[in-house]
Amino acid sequence: MLENGRTGKTVALQLRDQIRALIMETGVRPGGKIPTEAEIKETFGGSRPTIREALKLLEQDGLIRVEHGRGRYLTAAGSLHVDRPITKFESITQMAGHYGYALENKLLSIQEEKPQRDIMRLLGLEAGQTIIRLERLRLHEREPVVYCLDFVRRDVVSDRIFDVDWSGSLLDVLEGYGARPRMSSAMVRAELLPQDVIERHDLRDFGPALVIEETTFTDSGLSVSHAVDFHKGSHFAFSLLRK
Repeated sequence: MLENGRTGKTVALQLRDQIRALIMETGVRPGGKIPTEAEIKETFGGSRPTIREALKLLEQDGLIRVEHGRGRYLTAAGSLHVDRPITKFESITQMAGHYGYALENKLLSIQEEKPQRDIMRLLGLEAGQTIIRLERLRLHEREPVVYCLDFVRRDVVSDRIFDVDWSGSLLDVLEGYGARPRMSSAMVRAELLPQDVIERHDLRDFGPALVIEETTFTDSGLSVSHAVDFHKGSHFAFSLLRK
């Protein structure tokens, strides 16, 4: 069953994920033929253009190949399963839930400021535009597990910053202003927390972190935020498929 708009994904993206799950469940092997458009429609519903768009997404991901006049076939990459790949775009709240963490969000600081040159470039800002700088700590059972530093375009948040509830997912907050990110350009590295952050917030036991630094974009291509998230190394591990 497809849900329009409730998951933060387009219908085609939802259908893409459901088709892939169906392929895995039915045990199609590399080189095997995947369900036809008619079979997909019977199973999940959806219009023919949406089904074709979902299949095109699978083809672009290298998970299926098309033989014109014969059908669509599963590739070797399509038969591999990676649990919660690092390429999956989701909120920290969603990601942490997969690991069994129910996170509490602690707002450390918030301010409106002029962006530094690199943030201006990443968010495509003009001279004179400002950003919202958010510093937050995500805790599981009172233990800090993620330190987050976010830079949000001020022009997408129409309310006063202190009137906004920042205690939940930033993606959901931005969705409330019609600017929900759907994708990001990201870089991953191993790093320790900056010393000033450790001292200001008493995070001496945080240890090594896996840092995901990313700029997020809406469907229209607007860059709405830049994030630097330090995931406590003892609590998180990410998977990826190399091809």
